[in-house]
Amino acid sequence: MSPSATIPQVLTDEQVQFFHDNGYLLIENALDAETIAGLKERTKSLLEDFSLEGHPMTKFSTGEKGNKHVGDQYFLESGDKVRFFFEEDAFDSTGSLTRPKEKSINKIGHGLHTEDAAFRAMTLTPQNLSIALSLGFKDPRVLQSMIICKQPEIGGEVGSHQDSPFLFTNPPSAMGFWYALEDCTITNGCLGFIPGSHKYSPITNRLVRINGGADGTGFENIPETWPADVHAPHPTKEEREKLAEEKKYQLAEVKAGTLVLIHGSVLHKSERNRSLNSRWIYTFHMIEGEYEYDAKNWLQPSEGGFSKLKDVV
Repeated sequence: MSPSATIPQVLTDEQVQFFHDNGYLLIENALDAETIAGLKERTKSLLEDFSLEGHPMTKFSTGEKGNKHVGDQYFLESGDKVRFFFEEDAFDSTGSLTRPKEKSINKIGHGLHTEDAAFRAMTLTPQNLSIALSLGFKDPRVLQSMIICKQPEIGGEVGSHQDSPFLFTNPPSAMGFWYALEDCTITNGCLGFIPGSHKYSPITNRLVRINGGADGTGFENIPETWPADVHAPHPTKEEREKLAEEKKYQLAEVKAGTLVLIHGSVLHKSERNRSLNSRWIYTFHMIEGEYEYDAKNWLQPSEGGFSKLKDVV
């Protein structure tokens, strides 16, 4: 489906083809300098102004150190709130913070696009709707949003993963919009992709609420599931293993203001931030509203449902 005449055409045919071929796309200068400065100032205020009083000190874990994925109520009820999750390495052996709180946060989420005016204004836009429609969405809905800080020296590694297991629809449809608020480099943990891996990497598990969330979250194995835009015949397991051996990660160093589009099935990762510079980004995810999104998912919609991008025009 193409954007209507009332919605500006953002992506060229060549960009659309690149995304479908590779599973990601870099769009430079998607944000101007004034917008970047405003969002950084807002991020700085959020980090400085939140209170530690009564905070459960929830750490965000990607599982790289063998820890369970976060699943407490503070996390599970964050979909329509602005909540703060700490870096695992921001604490000493006694559980005390080793640095100021604003330098200890891994991410702020997951309802910035509904609860914060600055981030709502740059999320629910005709530009983002145009991109979604150009890439095949019929009813794109934004369901979570985050600032990821990747703090200097302690910003954790995020290992190879796909996004669709965390925001599962049937068929898979998750797509990430990843806006760089600062330069993202090899030293501070830029993204890396295996181009084309969405075409031979089906979704085989998903993050679910255990006992409805009473016991947190965990991964559930599922039959191989392919997104609707990756058409059959799909490669065999042997063919996929050979492709996986041949493919290598391509690092995506980007300047502040760049938008990175991420297919929900493409393999991607980022390394630990070992530099003295932060790597602030704002990211939100959307799904196809016409597909099934069930009660097993860790993130559940509030009474009004997920944000419909079509409502912006």
